[in-house]
Amino acid sequence: DYTAKLSDFGLAKDGPEGDDTHVSTRVMGTQGYAAPEYVMTGHLTAMSDVYSFGVVLLELLTGRRSVDKNRPSREQNLVDWARPMLNDSRKLGRIMDPRLEGQYSEAGARKAAALAYQCLSHRPKQRPSMSTVVETLEPLKDYNEIPFGPFVYMVPSENDLNEEHAKDLEGQKELKRDSQKKEDGHHHGHKRQHRSSKSPKIHSQTDVRQNCRDH
Repeated sequence: DYTAKLSDFGLAKDGPEGDDTHVSTRVMGTQGYAAPEYVMTGHLTAMSDVYSFGVVLLELLTGRRSVDKNRPSREQNLVDWARPMLNDSRKLGRIMDPRLEGQYSEAGARKAAALAYQCLSHRPKQRPSMSTVVETLEPLKDYNEIPFGPFVYMVPSENDLNEEHAKDLEGQKELKRDSQKKEDGHHHGHKRQHRSSKSPKIHSQTDVRQNCRDH
């Protein structure tokens, strides 16, 4: 009668009949997505699907596969590796997909991570319903406090510093030549002017930078 029935992957099992609320046969499914209680009992419920969705959401956040044998042993199972960090805002940045390059809403990422954490709970009753999942995800698309770009500081090379220092020295020599010309002009016509001993000292950019490093 076009009434939806919960079944397994690829409709490989018969749907529940009568008062049954789950499919009770041998475990089938893709490795990494099956809920722990389904693996242990073979009972497939609506909360089992919520867990599987939590795995998909975690894949979106991290950019990783649910199971990846090419990674170090402790990182091969995505849920085991990432779930403990989902609820810690200080550690969340470690597992976020680096290909995003920080171009995402941090508040939105925290809410999505908290939702994934709930979906991946080992206790089915503590997982949210899919209607709650949708209500939580819907507002996230309106989060727009995305940074314009990561701050990058380029450390100058030794050659750059040497060139800059040479330019500073040349600039100081030019100032001295100009000063000498003016002084010669003042001496011309038998007019002498005494330079103040308190004239400001000229500091090059390189000297200032060195002082900053020292202090």
